Amino acid sequence: MYIKKLTFKNYRNLENASFEPFDGVNVIYGDNAQGKTNMLEMIWLFTGGRSFRGSKDGELIRFGEKSALIGAEFYAAGREQTIEITINPGKRSAVQNGVAKGYMSQIIGTFCCVIFSPDHLQLIKSGPEERRSFIDGALCQIKPQYAVMLSRYRRILNERNALLKDIPRHRELIDTLDIWDEKLSFEGAKIAAERLKYMTRLSPAASGYYSGISDKREVLSLSYKSTFGAEAGMSTAEIKQQLLNSLIKRQNDDIYCGFTGSGVHRDDIAAKIDNKSARSFGSQGQQRSTVLSLKLAEAQILGEEQNEPPVILLDDVLSELDPKRQGYLINKLDNRQVFITCCEPSNQFKNIVRLSGGAIIYNK
Repeated sequence: MYIKKLTFKNYRNLENASFEPFDGVNVIYGDNAQGKTNMLEMIWLFTGGRSFRGSKDGELIRFGEKSALIGAEFYAAGREQTIEITINPGKRSAVQNGVAKGYMSQIIGTFCCVIFSPDHLQLIKSGPEERRSFIDGALCQIKPQYAVMLSRYRRILNERNALLKDIPRHRELIDTLDIWDEKLSFEGAKIAAERLKYMTRLSPAASGYYSGISDKREVLSLSYKSTFGAEAGMSTAEIKQQLLNSLIKRQNDDIYCGFTGSGVHRDDIAAKIDNKSARSFGSQGQQRSTVLSLKLAEAQILGEEQNEPPVILLDDVLSELDPKRQGYLINKLDNRQVFITCCEPSNQFKNIVRLSGGAIIYNK
């Protein structure tokens, strides 16, 4: 999978232009605030997901303009394909291979890439929400229907939480709580089952990469930590019953607190190095090696699912890694299209362009 051409109009600070990247490693360098991350963010949007920076659609449009238009010509699934995305405040719309799509989720799985940014280096140090977002983002590209599952679950969770806040003032509503428990456990079980299945692939892949980085001196292990007792090997029906039992058991506590205290929205991924918590006891180097292993494993699994390697986006992470980890990362990204942003390009790269004030300047 690789991009042949990018076009963009009124996208953030990027000057209206087209860009034909190289098939291999593309280095985009320049001073801060010149548009390097904007370029990678634009590429990421072709996956069908939202900005990896958490930006709202309106923030993607150049100041003073009403809309933005971005397009990609790329090779995937054995043929040339196109995606055009129109960005309006509060809404994006897409045309894939000349066919208009009603929802952005309908283009998920067509173009795939993996993003690695400085924020990801906090993945182990940060709270469970970041690790859930990591696994959910990975699963959305592998299984587009998973994004729909998440949306349904979040909608039901919001309804249940609103009900929990109303019950103290209207005790008669407590009889309706069982209905929402049933709905939440039904949707939550499907999400947990997909996460647990993914973990059976992520854990050995990440462990293998970590072994390579540490020269086999340390062992990384990953596990899924469920707040309601879901475990690998359980059927979806068993997970549903486990979650339902937990929701019923916690009803009084949830009413008192005003929110749902157990479920897939509270679960976590635990990383251990030599059986010790990487978050609590890992050094900064060990934590970064863990994150690097997770991202490489994500790319590997995505490539296996798509039968072709995804595009890799590295947003100013090389400067955050020591030379050993830099070398390991670049070596593992051979034979695929890669976009690297940095302030100063290394002599080890040939395909280099500069961004200055949003304008692309090719090195001669």
